[in-house]
Amino acid sequence: MNIKMQCCGLIILLVIIFIYSRQKKINLNTEKAFLRLLIMVAIGLTLDICSLFALNYSSVLPSFVVDFFCKSYISTLVLVAYSGLMYVCVDVFNQGAGYKKRVWIYNILTAVEIIIIFILPIYKEIEDKSNMYTYGPSVIATYIFCVVYFLLITVLILRSKNRMNPKRRRAVITWVILWIGAAIIQFIDNRILIVGFAGAVGVMVVYLILENPETNRDRDTGLFNETAFLQYVKQMYSNNEDFGLIEITFPHASELIHSEEAGLRFKIDVIDYVCSLPEVFAFQSMEDELLLVLKPNMDINTVETMLRSRFAFGWGKNHESLTKPNYMIMPSALILNRPEDVLPFLHYVRQNHNDFTDDDRLVLDLSLVNHMYEERDIELLITSALKYDRIEVFYQPIFSTKENRFTSAEALCRIYNENGDIIPPVRFIEVAEKNGMILKLGERVFEKVCQFLQSGMPQQLGIKYIEVNLSVVQCSYELLSQQFIHIMEEYQIDPSQINLEITETGSVSTRKIMLENMQKLINYGVQFSLDDFGTGNSNLNYIVDMPVNIVKFDRTMTNSYFNNGKAKYVMDAAMHMIHGMELQIVSEGIETEEQLDTMKELNISYIQGYYFSKPLPQEEFLNFLRDNNR
Repeated sequence: MNIKMQCCGLIILLVIIFIYSRQKKINLNTEKAFLRLLIMVAIGLTLDICSLFALNYSSVLPSFVVDFFCKSYISTLVLVAYSGLMYVCVDVFNQGAGYKKRVWIYNILTAVEIIIIFILPIYKEIEDKSNMYTYGPSVIATYIFCVVYFLLITVLILRSKNRMNPKRRRAVITWVILWIGAAIIQFIDNRILIVGFAGAVGVMVVYLILENPETNRDRDTGLFNETAFLQYVKQMYSNNEDFGLIEITFPHASELIHSEEAGLRFKIDVIDYVCSLPEVFAFQSMEDELLLVLKPNMDINTVETMLRSRFAFGWGKNHESLTKPNYMIMPSALILNRPEDVLPFLHYVRQNHNDFTDDDRLVLDLSLVNHMYEERDIELLITSALKYDRIEVFYQPIFSTKENRFTSAEALCRIYNENGDIIPPVRFIEVAEKNGMILKLGERVFEKVCQFLQSGMPQQLGIKYIEVNLSVVQCSYELLSQQFIHIMEEYQIDPSQINLEITETGSVSTRKIMLENMQKLINYGVQFSLDDFGTGNSNLNYIVDMPVNIVKFDRTMTNSYFNNGKAKYVMDAAMHMIHGMELQIVSEGIETEEQLDTMKELNISYIQGYYFSKPLPQEEFLNFLRDNNR
């Protein structure tokens, strides 16, 4: 009797079961499904060995006992294939409604198949002690049922490849190939009994590729990592189970922990403590934050109180390490639409809404979630507008008080949504600057302005130059000057017809890059304006530092001149100094004839505002010039 391969396979499985049972897990449904598969393969191998013993002693054992062990073994082959199918279903459907429906169907199907296997006859062939096998209708039925399950597994993997974990897909496919290959060999030659061993090797492959819990642990801290966090959160969402979340950060730890040894001790103590909290799973994020996921029956305020008390007590041998962490509290994780949004949401809040209360606490509520989704929608809108050219440049006329006509205009970006509605700049400019899309957006606007100037129509109607806004992000882009010069050369634009508007930047490095870009463009022939003077973003010192030709008074400052006596003196002094530097002034936000007359008396060079016109699409702007510049 040759049972060496079966014994080797069983030893492999027992070792895996021993290791797996001792490793810390987070109770994922896939972990439970894998454990069922692992145990079923082990039972199958055990029954394989038992059936061989029964065949070996068939001369002394009753026939029905030998048949029972042989049929029990081949029945486990069907159960192993069924367990493999359930393992895939758990990953694809995660025990949702689709999963539960399939469980009932496959349970009934498997029960019927096992009954058929036990009803059908099985024949035994015993040539000698080393050559024993079974055959007949019962064995043929087993092969057919296993093939059906493998086909179901294959179809499910192919149809759900975008929903299934890629690693699990590869691992299951490897296991199926090993099992099918062994089954074909054994079907061709019944004397080669390798199906059980192949199943053991396949399960070992699944364990090594995917189901080793250590792959879900952070090596430095021993906590569960982000991969495990995402799997757990996905399962909770799929089961529609709400849970609380606390993110702990340590912004001041380096200031209060003065030695490397104390820092290491602090880290170990904190990890040991959070791991001991009841009904709480602790995870380590890639950004070195502690993520505490509370089980549904745990009150988040209770956990927060426990954490605060422990941190107030101090850490280390003599409690000398004191640090006050920041807490981001999410009482309900279901305020987010998808489990994949949890980590991006935490990152978004850290980057954009870092307004903690006096007790270093920030509650993550629906308003913050809506902000994130709104920004995401705007990002998609900008991407779509760039792809399908739903970007248009509007032009607001600028009146020259010396020539008494319109000699320039400010180019303003407008975006249309899929329905053709205009999206206000206040909604998309800030988002575009934050995510860097302003570079592509600004390039497209500048290109459209150059196309407009290339047509010659605005020049024929009295326009000498067009002003184009530059954001701080654009100014800090090292290749900006090269990019803009290339566009002007492509459209053969006289650089004197371009005036670029800049605003103040507080960063020294950004200002350095901006000045380098400005100098290259000035050398090429482009002129610059300082925008938003009077809003707090630009001041007189900045005018001295920047090589600009024009200063633009913001609408707020213009209105303050007429409504605030102190502001009037400030503006008078600013205008006197700007004129003394031989710079020209544009006054924005002019809405009445009284304001216009006052600005003329103050020797303001250019007037811009709704008194003359709102920003206009290109053709309406040309018609405006035809009507007013005759």
